Amino acid sequence: MMTMTYLERAARVKLMIFDVDGVLTDGSLHYGAEGEALKTFNVHDGLGIKLIQEAGIDTAIISARTSPQVIKRAADLGIKHLHQGGHDKLTPFNALLEKTGLTAEQVGFIGDDVVDLPILTRVGFAVAVPNGRKEVLERAHHTTVAHGGRGAVREVCELLMHAQGSYERVMAQFLV
Repeated sequence: MMTMTYLERAARVKLMIFDVDGVLTDGSLHYGAEGEALKTFNVHDGLGIKLIQEAGIDTAIISARTSPQVIKRAADLGIKHLHQGGHDKLTPFNALLEKTGLTAEQVGFIGDDVVDLPILTRVGFAVAVPNGRKEVLERAHHTTVAHGGRGAVREVCELLMHAQGSYERVMAQFLV
């Protein structure tokens, strides 16, 4: 049986799920004067998410940590599937499959740490960031060049559009 390439896997993605800490952010936590955790998101990653939505790919966030900043970021980006809190990421993943009617093979996921493995090892397109844990890197179908919080998400979004033949159509609005 021939092994599928990462581009063939990317071509089947109908839903892309993002981890937050270490993927949408660089994994750093900064604490404000009141003790609140602050997060920094990359605007290029955010536009990439908007572009794949325009290309017809649904988006979701599943994060172990709970943060009001993530609720705000998801709302700003139009990410309608959001689950936060708890190291059990498999339960919300399974609920998301049931809600969307998709199979795991039609889903992509990008993660960086061992809590991501239950999803990463089940999806059709598993992506790691290069600063991810060894166990994640070993199980991913593709590893980005850019690090988490530093353009990795944008890189994956553009890869998805290229693999699905939608890049030129989506980018035409900017390349006038």
